[in-house]
This record gives sequence, C-alpha cells and structure tokens, in this order.
Amino acid sequence: MFWAWARALGGVGLLGALLWQVGGGPFLDGLALIDGPALAAALAIGVLTTVCGAWRWSLVAGGLGVRLPLRTAVAHCYRAVFLNATLPGGVLGDVHRAVRHGRDAGDVGRGVRAVVWERTAGQVVQVVLALVLLAAFPSPVRPYLPAAIAVVVAGGLAAVLLARAVPRAGRSRWARALRAAVTDVRAGLLARRTWFGVLLASAVMVAGHLATFLLAARTAGATAPLSRLLPLTLLALLAMGLPLNVAGFGPREGVAAWAFGAAGLTAAQGVATATVYGALVLVASLPGAAVLLRRGTRSAAGGREPADRG
Repeated sequence: MFWAWARALGGVGLLGALLWQVGGGPFLDGLALIDGPALAAALAIGVLTTVCGAWRWSLVAGGLGVRLPLRTAVAHCYRAVFLNATLPGGVLGDVHRAVRHGRDAGDVGRGVRAVVWERTAGQVVQVVLALVLLAAFPSPVRPYLPAAIAVVVAGGLAAVLLARAVPRAGRSRWARALRAAVTDVRAGLLARRTWFGVLLASAVMVAGHLATFLLAARTAGATAPLSRLLPLTLLALLAMGLPLNVAGFGPREGVAAWAFGAAGLTAAQGVATATVYGALVLVASLPGAAVLLRRGTRSAAGGREPADRG
C-alpha cells in the first residue's frame, strides 16, 4: 500500500512540476487538436496491439500449462488495458487479469507467472528494439548508447550464466525459485512452439505503440520529419515503463518535454504530443470498459462469466 501511494504521489509531483514549467496550455491545446480520423486510427491500432498482446499471453500461459483461449485472452486484455489507462500505477489491470485467469484455471501461481513472463518478454523486446532504433537515428541520448548497450549485454550474459549455474538440487527458497524461473522461461518463452510467436507479437506491439505516438505527434502539430520524431517518441514510450504515473500521465510527459526540447523542438510540443497519446490510448481502451460493463450486468443479473477451463 505504501509503494502504491508513493508511485501515485510521484506521478502527481511530476505533473505538478510540468504544469509549473510549461503551464496548462500544452495539455489543453493537445486535447483540442484531436479529431475523428485520429481517434479511428488509434482504435484500429489498439485492436492490433491488444490482439497481439492476448496472443502472446495465450502462448506463454499454454507453455506453463494453464490453457487460455485467444478469445478469452482478448477480452481480459482489453479490460486490463482500460484499467491500466484509468487507474494509478499503470499495472493494476495486469494484476487483475493475472489473478482472474489463475483462479479460473485453478492455479493462481501459474496464472500470475504467465502474465509476469509475457510482460517481461515484451519489455525485453521493446528495450532491444529501442536501442537499435536509437542507434540508427539521431537523438539526445545517442552519446550514452554505448554504455546502455553494454549494460543490456552484460545483463543478458549474467542471466544466461545464472540460469546455467542454477543447482539441480537444493531445498533453499532461492534455489527453488531460480529453478522455477528457469523452467518457466524454457517452457513459456523459449519453447519451439512459443518463442517465435512471443517475439513477433512483441515486435508488432512495439510498432503499434510507436505508430500511435507518431500519430499523436502529428495530431499535436509536430511537423518534423518522422526520422526526427521517431527517437523522441520512443524515449517517451520507454518512460511509460516507470511506475510513477497517474492514469498513465507523469513520466511520459516529462521525458517527452525534455526530449523534444533537447532535439531543438519545444518542451510544450512534447507535452502536447504525450497528452494526445494518452487520450488516444484511453479511447483505444474503451472496449475494455464494455467488457467490464458486461461483467457487471451479468453479475447484477445473477449470472457468472464462464471459467477458462483447459
């Protein structure tokens, strides 16, 4: 509970600092520029990324032995995206779908681990693609890329060595946890029937999020070439991984303001772009509100959602 409040207060503090620096104009101006075509495009991209996320989750869950039909996964993912976009922290929707699927499948532990590993796989792919794109295009962080790449490579090697060094025997809690993690990764992420789908789904999701951010930049009035905007929006997208936000707002706007300003544009334009992105993502998540409403209607009528039986 303490960390949940700390994250929310951190997001409020970041937003307050931004409002003090640039005022409320960029936030309101960005929202005023959103039009029908931008909303329609965001909804279409949202369908693609949500289905890919559900497919990735279904693959990983199946690898861990908790069957998850794609149709059910899509509904749960839409609900999770909506909750992530409207509640503090940005992860409560994922927590909800992890526990719900685990209960329906009769194994909460595996249900939670399936979500943890599929989200981890997505983050790893996003970081790798980010390093490649940031190295290919000019950006404010280009001088620091060699160090970042070295850290990522060292982390990957350390993970591999740790996996190889896991004792086959031993009853300590750490030994059991490491063995369970290695088994999960092999079965859920690296198995022949899952690794390509997980990689493809993750890459398409990153592309979809970037496309939405570029759409937001154009909607907010940014006229710079796409080769210049791409690394800036990518930095803002990476900032969303920081758990210091209020309904998604906070680090994203702060990093966008800094990146746009450092690249010779304006901090106000960065804030407007990030604000438009947040609004587009919220609109794209609205089918998740319909899923929640349908569940509430069924509960009120005395019905019950079917469990995910494997």
